[in-house]
Amino acid sequence: MLRIGKLTSADRPHWETLFRGYNDFYERTLTPQLYDRAWDEFREDVRMHAFGAKLDGELVGIAHFLIHSSTTATDVCYLQDLFTAPQARGKGAGRALIEAVTEWARARDCSRVYWSTQESNTAARLLYDKVAANRGFILYQIDL
Repeated sequence: MLRIGKLTSADRPHWETLFRGYNDFYERTLTPQLYDRAWDEFREDVRMHAFGAKLDGELVGIAHFLIHSSTTATDVCYLQDLFTAPQARGKGAGRALIEAVTEWARARDCSRVYWSTQESNTAARLLYDKVAANRGFILYQIDL
């Protein structure tokens, strides 16, 4: 049985394993302080938010998201991180997490939910193309 909900204190070790997997996929290395900061923000549930997907009681997926203002619409929800454990892929966790974030954002009168992924992330894009519109934007970034 698949369940989506907020993360609990007991989820911390499993969340960190999944978040490390996410960062490994994108070839990023985070300091322990950044993991602690993110976890603290999720627990406060004010600026950054997180949901977990549990399959038969085991945390197998995570979604991190936030609301920000927009010049062209009401507030929008950015789905910053989405990751499902390899052994749980294809079992609906990713889709369920996106749906949960969408419902959460809708309840807060957001005008849209959006996210980005690497063009080469073909496995995830199979799902994304089914649940959302690809608007064709290209992401640029300046590291500071």
